[in-house]
Amino acid sequence: MTAFTLLLYIALALGSQILLGVAYALLWRPSPLVPKAQPEPLRAAGAWSGLRAFRVASRSYEDAAQTQCSFYLEPVDGLALPAYQPGQFLTFHLVPAAAPGAPAGSITRCYSLSERPAPDHYRVTIKRVAAPAEPAGLPAGAASNYFHDHVHAGDTLHLRAPAGHFYLDTGAHTPVVLIAGGIGITPMMSMLRWCAQHQPQRLVHLYYGVRNSAEHAYKAALEDMATRLPHLQLHVVYSKPLAQDTFAIDYRHRGHVDLALLKQTLPHGAQQFYICGPAAMMESLVPGLTEWGVAAADIHFEAFGPATVRLSAAEPPSQEAAVPISVQFQRSGRTLAWSGKPSNLLDFAEAHGIAVESGCRSGSCGSCVSTIVSGAVDYASPPDFDLAPGQCLLCVGRPRNALTLDA
Repeated sequence: MTAFTLLLYIALALGSQILLGVAYALLWRPSPLVPKAQPEPLRAAGAWSGLRAFRVASRSYEDAAQTQCSFYLEPVDGLALPAYQPGQFLTFHLVPAAAPGAPAGSITRCYSLSERPAPDHYRVTIKRVAAPAEPAGLPAGAASNYFHDHVHAGDTLHLRAPAGHFYLDTGAHTPVVLIAGGIGITPMMSMLRWCAQHQPQRLVHLYYGVRNSAEHAYKAALEDMATRLPHLQLHVVYSKPLAQDTFAIDYRHRGHVDLALLKQTLPHGAQQFYICGPAAMMESLVPGLTEWGVAAADIHFEAFGPATVRLSAAEPPSQEAAVPISVQFQRSGRTLAWSGKPSNLLDFAEAHGIAVESGCRSGSCGSCVSTIVSGAVDYASPPDFDLAPGQCLLCVGRPRNALTLDA
């Protein structure tokens, strides 16, 4: 008989409430070997508005050249993160330290999530952008170099909730073709890892074009997935292999990811295409797929940096305005004549000395959002940033008619 049972019998026999209390205290006292149950964590109801603080948990390089670095981010408030669609991006608001005597400034940039959705962390992979060789005099990427040089574990960053219209159709089971050029691999990794977890039987073709093994991000991870997932067809394409790069081991094709390669290697049948890469790749491959007969509804694409992508070769490119259009920047007190060049309202404003806040310059971050007082704005393709009624994005917008902006 245990001490608790004996004490309970005595308490019941004597009718002692005190002894009963002691008995039940012994019964409910937590065992030192069993941790006390913790309450369920609070769950975020959905995407937050505005900026939210995140702590950098860790960082790691994904390529041999150490130009592509992953940053793991955890919410400072400890609340669970809302799920996002594989392929979406995060928008960062950075405030780098200003040089002595220089005014403080901020940078807004968007970076694709490179992991499948998880409730406790986000991950982005950012490539260091060096100053271009041509034309000379242009600076290196301010945001990417800031991340690589100044953002470390323990630092706090502020970012907006996941967004973007480029993401995997998770409700479909159609074979999927993922096509990436360079750092365009990041949203594809999110899509691929989601498929590996939730749809391992879904047929996936991944085409990944880089110069050589030094820039080959996620090399070990991709090779491991190709070994474990029988329905993953991995096509790595090197344009300039190094002397030590071995064909059929480090890469499968030499050259570029283009329509000819797809025609040679893809089986016939219905497929969904997801494409992300530099402007030259996008501007040739996307219309090429429509010429090949792929339905427009099955082609999804996102360019990093400004790019002009048309789904049909028959669709005429943007022309100069036949008659100059009046564009009034109300707060700046300027009324100008738009002739069709530059190609968007942001470049047009800057060319005339009108200061406008900007970030991605590709319709994703919303930094250049402006209120339309009168008139209308057109886009070559819908921007990723979700606009409220009466707003427009200057970086990808063109005036449809006489336009007045609160800018």
